[in-house]
Amino acid sequence: MQKKHVLQDMLEPVISGLGYETVRILTIGQANPTLQIMIDKLDGSDIVVEDCATVSRKISEVLDANDPIKDKYNLEVSSPGLDRPLTKPAHFARFAGYEAKVETDEAIENRKRFKGKITGLDEENKVYLEMDGREYVIPFDAVSKAKIVITDELLQKYVDEHPECGEHVIEE
Repeated sequence: MQKKHVLQDMLEPVISGLGYETVRILTIGQANPTLQIMIDKLDGSDIVVEDCATVSRKISEVLDANDPIKDKYNLEVSSPGLDRPLTKPAHFARFAGYEAKVETDEAIENRKRFKGKITGLDEENKVYLEMDGREYVIPFDAVSKAKIVITDELLQKYVDEHPECGEHVIEE
């Protein structure tokens, strides 16, 4: 497989040209790897199967024409899901108030792992995270991995925004 940035440079303009944001491009596995691409709508509305199919078809054309992956692979296009990865500074601003897990490359105040509420992002791309009654300041460039944590509040908000989900709940 080629380096991730080669694929990002090739695919992000295609994805954004279709009206989507590239959340993450990831290669999983060695033998018969999966190229996993997570997309979101620029307007924040929900991704549906047709969106994934549209992006998948267009990306397949680009990958077939440029052949950046020499070996056989599987292409998977999906929404980021509720426990979405936070891969850009704007994600931390957008999801302020939500709980997240954040891992850093270097220790910040003697820690590399954090789990707390995102309280904001400043103009210098420093992430503010409230954890254990105190606020940590984490430079975005130090973040190696981050994702939203699924909580009862997050699930309730999703159900409130998607009343059709509540139709399938069985009360005891």
